[in-house]
Amino acid sequence: MQFLRQNLSDGELINLYKNLLWPRLIEEKMLVLLRQGKISKWFSGIGQEAISVGVTMALQPDEWIMPLHRNLGVFTSRNMPLRQLFQQWQGSPDGYSKGRERSFHFGSTKHHICGMISHLGPQLAVADGAALAHKLRREQKVSVAFTGDGGTSEGDFHEALNTAAVWDLPVIFVIENNGYGLSTPVAEQYRCAQLADKAKGYGMESVVVDGNNILAVYDTIKGVRNYCIREQKPYLVECMTFRMRGHEEASGIKYVPNDLFVEWEKKDPIKNYETYLLEQQLISIEEIAQIKNEQKQKIDEEINIGFNSRPIIVKTENELRDVYVSKPDTGNAKLTVINNASLSYTSKGAPVKRFIDAVKEGLQQSMRQHSNLILMGQDIAGYGGAFKITEGFVEEFGKERVRNTPLCESAIVGAALGLSLEGFKSVMEMQFADFVSVGFNQIVNNLAKIHYRWGQPADVVIRMPTGAGVGAGPFHSQSNEAWFTHVPGLKVVYPATPMDAKGLMVAAINDPNPVLYFEHKVLYRSISGEVPNEYYAIEIGKAKQVRSGNDIGIITYGAGVHWAEDYAAEHPEISIDILDLRTLLPLDYTAIEAAVKRTGKVVILHEDTLTGGLGGEISAWISEHCFEYLDAPIMRCASLDTPVPFNMELEKNFLAKARLGDTIHKLLQY
Repeated sequence: MQFLRQNLSDGELINLYKNLLWPRLIEEKMLVLLRQGKISKWFSGIGQEAISVGVTMALQPDEWIMPLHRNLGVFTSRNMPLRQLFQQWQGSPDGYSKGRERSFHFGSTKHHICGMISHLGPQLAVADGAALAHKLRREQKVSVAFTGDGGTSEGDFHEALNTAAVWDLPVIFVIENNGYGLSTPVAEQYRCAQLADKAKGYGMESVVVDGNNILAVYDTIKGVRNYCIREQKPYLVECMTFRMRGHEEASGIKYVPNDLFVEWEKKDPIKNYETYLLEQQLISIEEIAQIKNEQKQKIDEEINIGFNSRPIIVKTENELRDVYVSKPDTGNAKLTVINNASLSYTSKGAPVKRFIDAVKEGLQQSMRQHSNLILMGQDIAGYGGAFKITEGFVEEFGKERVRNTPLCESAIVGAALGLSLEGFKSVMEMQFADFVSVGFNQIVNNLAKIHYRWGQPADVVIRMPTGAGVGAGPFHSQSNEAWFTHVPGLKVVYPATPMDAKGLMVAAINDPNPVLYFEHKVLYRSISGEVPNEYYAIEIGKAKQVRSGNDIGIITYGAGVHWAEDYAAEHPEISIDILDLRTLLPLDYTAIEAAVKRTGKVVILHEDTLTGGLGGEISAWISEHCFEYLDAPIMRCASLDTPVPFNMELEKNFLAKARLGDTIHKLLQY
C-alpha cells in the first residue's frame, strides 16, 4: 500500500490517524458490549474506516452526508459526542432520535448528516436535493451519498445518478465495494468490470480508489469535491475494500472464504497507515500507544456517561406531537387562514374561476410569496404540465424554480426531501396520481417518518391529479388516497371546490410537513366557483358542511361532493345534509360527529373502491364513538372492487355515483 502525503502537514497526517483510529476502538468496545448483552445489535465497519473518515475529513463541516450502516467514521469525524451516540444505540431518550430509531438510522441537522432508512437506495436522491439547494444559492458546496455494491442494483441508484447528471448537480456518489451484500458476492450482483464504469452511461466522470488507503481516499475526495464545485457536475467514486465481519454481527461470516480474510487483513487501513507514519518518523511506537490509551480511556468515560442516561418515560402525547412539525411558514405576507367549518363563511362578490385556475392561482401566489419554493415534475416547464396548470410559470419564475424532471418519480421525491434539508420548499407534480406507486417508498418511509425519527422537517407537497370519469382506463384513473391516509407523518388534502382548491394549495405549501394534494381531473374544467383574489389558506384538518339537512347525512369528499349535491338538487323531498371532509389526514372528527348527530343516518360516499377505502375507517370510528346517535346502520357507497375500466359505459357502472341513489333509498327505508 503506497501512501502519498501530497501537501499535507505532519499535523494533518497525525490528525487523520487519530480520526481513523477513533471509530475502530469504539467498534472494538461495542463488540465487547454486544457479547455481554449490553447492546442489542451492531453493524461493523471494521476494515472500512478509511472510507468514512477520508470522505468526511475532505469535506466542509456544513456539507451534507448521507451515510449507511458501516459509516461510524462519518459520525465520529463530525465530532458527534460518543456519549450521545451510545445513548442513541441504547434507545435512550437522550439519543438523537429519542429512542425511536436503532443503530445508524438517525441523523443530525446540526452535523449535516441525514439519517438512512433501511431501503438504502433512496438516500442517493436526497443528496441530489441538497446539492440542488447549493446550486440554486450559488454556494461552493457539495453533498455526498454513500451506497454499497449491493445498493447499486437498486433503481434508486440509477434514478439518482441520472437526475444528478441531467441537472448538473455538485454531488459525490461514493460506492463502498466490500465484496458482499449480506451474503451475496459481487460476482452475483453485477457483470461490469468495475461499478465505476456505470458512470459512463450517465455522462459522468468516475474513479476507482483503494478504499483502505486513508490518504488516497482523502486526496481523491478533495480533488473530486473541487471538480464538482468548479464544473457543477456530479462524480462517482468507487472505493475498493472488504467487510471483515458479518453484515451485522448475528449474520456471521461462514459464507466468506477464509483466504479472503487473510488477504485483506494484510490491507488493514489502520495498521498500514501506522506503519507508514512510523517509517516516515512522524510518530513513535510510544506515541501510538499513548494515543490508543487516551482514546480507550475517553471511550470508557463517555460510555459510562451514556449508561447513566435517564430512562424512557413513555408519554403518548409526546409521541403523537412529534409526528408532525407544528409551526407553519407563511412567507413574508400576511396570510388569511379560513378555519370556519360551517356554512357561515362565504366568498360572495369574489370572481368566478374554474377549479383548474384556482389550483394554478394557489401555486402562482405561493411562488411569489416564497422565494425558496421550487416546482418539479415531468413536462411542467415550457409545456406547462400534462394539464397546463403551470403554463407560463417558466416565463415568470425561470427554469431554476420550475424544473422539468426525468422520468424518475422516486428520485424527485428524494430530491424534494434533500431541498428541505437546506430550508427550501418544493411542490412535485405526479403527472398522474397512478404514477405515485414508483415513488411510494420515498413518501411513506422517508418523507413521512423523518420528523418523528430525528426532528427534520420534510417541507414537501406532492400534487396528485386523480380520479376517473374521463375514460382514461386502469392506469390514469385510480383513486389511491387511502394508500396514504394510513401513514403517520403525512397529511392528505382533497378539495372539491375552486375556493378550497386554492386555499388548500396555499395551506399545503405553508405547512412544513409532507402533504399529498389530490386534485380531481374531472373537476378541473367542469366546476367553477367564487374564488377571492387575495392570498388565503383553508386550514388543513377542517371539514365543511356544504348543505344542511335532517333526513340523511352524506359524508364525502372530492367528486363525491358534487354527486351528493346533484342528487340532493334532484330530490328536494329528501332533507340531505352534506359534509365535505376536505382533509383526509388528519380527519376532522368533531365535524364528523356533528354530522352524525344532525341526522342519525349516514352514507359515506367516495370514488375509491369499497374494500380498504377511507369509508371503512370513518364507519368504524362512528361506530365506536357515535353509536348512540345512529338510527340506522352506516352505509358505504363506493366504486366497484375492480380496476378502473376504459369504456365509458363500464366506467359509469364502476363509479360509486351509479349506486348512490340505491344506497340512499335503502338507508331511508331502514
